Amino acid sequence: MTTQRSEPAQDAGERTMLEGWLDYHRATLAWKCEGLTDAQLRTASVEPSALSLMGLVRHMAEVERNWFRRILTGEDAPAIYYTDEDPDGEFHLTEADTWAEARATWQGEIETARRLAAGLALDDLSKGRSRSTDEPFSLRWIYTHMIEEYARHNGHADLIRERVDGATGY
Repeated sequence: MTTQRSEPAQDAGERTMLEGWLDYHRATLAWKCEGLTDAQLRTASVEPSALSLMGLVRHMAEVERNWFRRILTGEDAPAIYYTDEDPDGEFHLTEADTWAEARATWQGEIETARRLAAGLALDDLSKGRSRSTDEPFSLRWIYTHMIEEYARHNGHADLIRERVDGATGY
């Protein structure tokens, strides 16, 4: 499977632009994982870090769940990979963890996020609130934050992919 990425049109409307950039960055992370074995996807960036491409995908599944299910709609959605005892559980991989499972879970969270946001306006406010200010978030803020989150982690993915097999690219 070859991941298709396309930037949003330079003259797109605000919502189309935000959703387009978010999808572009989602596709970039998938692209960085393409063509690798499960073992390569579990390869940590550099000791002692547990950061890996599969861990990043699992982390982004948690991030999608948090911002769209918990924060945006107020759903009481349980964690997927982490626990109170292991707050970084998405990065703690074993031989049993597979790309097929991680990718399917991540894609499922993306589809849920799209569905939950579809009926809302950019100015609509979340049911969940900020821990620091106790204020709700607009959907616009959530989209902007998600773009930032993916962009930052895609930088990590670039470096990890280069370490795993030497592949580079933007």
